[in-house]
Amino acid sequence: MKNSDSVWDIVEGKREIFFALSDRIWDLPETNYEEYRSSDEHARLLQQEGFRVERGLAGMPTAVLGEAGEGGPVIAILGEFDALPGLSQVAGLAEQREAIAGGNGHGCGHNLLGAGSMLAAAAVKDFLAQNGLKGRVRYYGCPAEEGGSSKGFMVRAGVFDDVDVAISWHPAAFAGVNNPISLACNELNFHFTGRASHASATPHLGRSALDAVELMNVGVNYMREHMPSTARIHYAVTDTGGAAPNVVQARATVRYLIRARTLPELLSLVARVKKVAEGAALMTETSVRSEILSGDANLVGNTPLEERMFAHLQRLGPPVFDENDKQTARTFQQTMSAEDVASSYARFGLKPNKDQPLCEEIIPLYSGDGSIVGSTDVGSVSWVVPTVQMRGATYAIGTPGHSWQLVAQGKLPAAHKGTEHAAKVMASTAVDLICDPSLIDAAKADLKARLDGTPFVNPIPDDVQPPLPEKRHA
Repeated sequence: MKNSDSVWDIVEGKREIFFALSDRIWDLPETNYEEYRSSDEHARLLQQEGFRVERGLAGMPTAVLGEAGEGGPVIAILGEFDALPGLSQVAGLAEQREAIAGGNGHGCGHNLLGAGSMLAAAAVKDFLAQNGLKGRVRYYGCPAEEGGSSKGFMVRAGVFDDVDVAISWHPAAFAGVNNPISLACNELNFHFTGRASHASATPHLGRSALDAVELMNVGVNYMREHMPSTARIHYAVTDTGGAAPNVVQARATVRYLIRARTLPELLSLVARVKKVAEGAALMTETSVRSEILSGDANLVGNTPLEERMFAHLQRLGPPVFDENDKQTARTFQQTMSAEDVASSYARFGLKPNKDQPLCEEIIPLYSGDGSIVGSTDVGSVSWVVPTVQMRGATYAIGTPGHSWQLVAQGKLPAAHKGTEHAAKVMASTAVDLICDPSLIDAAKADLKARLDGTPFVNPIPDDVQPPLPEKRHA
């Protein structure tokens, strides 16, 4: 049997194909559930690589699956390719300048994420064929991670039911195994309905839905003192009921994003926020209707998988960046604040180094206290399948997430090198799982012990459907 290092050779042989894919996706930034061209690019390359391709998973037109191999365990490698609105930026330029006015941009590096995951899957596919091994590797192209929770819909539809282990990664400033901490979340609309009236002549006849929204926001803000310190609540008024101040607003909508450290905590907090909304409606003699849009569970860790992935990271070492990469990164760091850089280190529990522009080490296992954390729909997968993720170093230390600086660095050589590095680690981890079934057994036992009989309650109710666009965009 060949050492798994040979799968790293396969990654190196294929990397340019997938760097090109990443760059094409960067050039086609599409947001939640509208990633038609990006999905097409992924499906086309999967077919060229010899995968069996399935489109439209869980009723989502832009979800794509590629499978290779026969029999044996099923290893899923998860990818994403959605962009963010309003982050258009000229590639490689360390100065904020839109490439397309008001356009989208890959401010979370998902152009790299999808390409790197597919590169890993393609390398595993070839490794299985070259060594005559039983086993199946799947690439899951998942749309709408940025608030769309596609993986939660996919879990609900059962597309992971026969998967033994799921592997993923995410672009970052540092390389290491992801500390498996994230916030469970729900995104909801609260629609208030009142009664229109002349705001001066007959104000007593009106019932303001906008007043209800404002009172709800005040109530939730007071509630912050009495909720877990790790919870987060954000809101945005999406419909003020009109622009005429002389009309009592008969409708208004506020959107809430509610986050908590655990799934049970989330469900409790959502119920409390709903009570605040009902109180606001009662005070204003309006009515309120809540509508869940999306939801993610918190990440569930897996010690056997994390230790094995970390062992591969240590053996491979950090990504190798040259002096040109470092100088470019220093140029981007000049556009960032000292707080940006300090926060980047703090997220991983590292001591700041003002002279370090790019990652030069593998961060220790379980680094960081989880206080600087967001949400991911990978969390929902981790409740039903043993799951492991890594962070891949693809951009300058200090780069804020969801920023123009991150978009600008998405096609640089350093981004490609970090993507290749992550693909190697994911591929060799997958090979170990296929060659050593006892590792899969240990991972499943670990997940069962962590859940300890706690049932998975999908934060996306059965009657909620993905918010698909009405028609395909050209």
